[in-house]
Amino acid sequence: MPLVLLIFRKPNPLFYSIEKVFASLMGGLQIGFSVQSQYMPFYNASLYDMARNLAFARKSNADIYHVTGDVHYIVLALPKRKTILTIHDSVFIRESRGLKRVFFKWIFLKLPVKKCRFVTTISEKSKNEIVQFTGCDPAKVVVIPNPVNAHIYYRAQQFHADSPALLFIGSTPNKNLDRIAEALAGIPCTLEIVGRIPEEHLLLLQKYHIRFRQFRELSENEMADRYAACDMVIFPSLYEGFGLPILEGQKAGRPVLTSNISPMKEVAGAGACLVDPDQTESIRAGIKRIIEDDGYRESIVNKGFENIKQYDVQEIADQYLKLYAAILNNQQCVA
Repeated sequence: MPLVLLIFRKPNPLFYSIEKVFASLMGGLQIGFSVQSQYMPFYNASLYDMARNLAFARKSNADIYHVTGDVHYIVLALPKRKTILTIHDSVFIRESRGLKRVFFKWIFLKLPVKKCRFVTTISEKSKNEIVQFTGCDPAKVVVIPNPVNAHIYYRAQQFHADSPALLFIGSTPNKNLDRIAEALAGIPCTLEIVGRIPEEHLLLLQKYHIRFRQFRELSENEMADRYAACDMVIFPSLYEGFGLPILEGQKAGRPVLTSNISPMKEVAGAGACLVDPDQTESIRAGIKRIIEDDGYRESIVNKGFENIKQYDVQEIADQYLKLYAAILNNQQCVA
């Protein structure tokens, strides 16, 4: 049976979204293939550590190599005709400047894309950015969205309109926590934040008298419980390659608020309240509408249940299997 080696970055309890996605796919990928995971021994902390990761990866032996994200440069140590690279987004390019931007563009994007057989990414927006930054043939980049986490479940509960619990995932600058804090001023609620809270955001939460709870390093089951226990999922991000919390909120049967920009609006479909992430008043109005309008809230929840059907785990796994088969059969594309 052909061996597929899934190559991951060194595990980090603060960043685990890539690992979570492929953990959910693992069972579905083992149809006609033997799939194993390999984790890099070092973080991308220095050129020396990256070189040691490359030396480690070069010793691997498999029929297909699949670099799952973040450590894109590992592709440079692997055989081109047998290697797939998944790039989740290009935020590392957009948020860097000067020599750092040049370094990231070449070592984490242009050279890896050139050196692999296929690239997968999670949205048309990310595909367009990869083609724009690298100039590669668009046929080389295959869009395979992320699946809905199998651990997420629905539990019926009454919506607490008098003081709802708002679940918010992440705390990096693009997640927009500063505007959320301002938007919630005066609204009775509890903001449940999953992730590290930077000092400047803590000060804002205190300034606007926002009641909040913080959760860190949650297991899959604990994260699913947070979705089930909340009243609403808010995700008005400024930039995403995909936006998995949107789908997880929909699967949990919770009303979701997210940004009216790509790819979030495409991921959400009709099953979310869309707001302008640059406008605090738009975020505030969306949150208040979900709280106050029972019919609207029920409508977006029901539409969310319909939307997630296209993100079934096996459906997504089958798209990767098709790509693996294309490599074994020496096909030039999978379209």
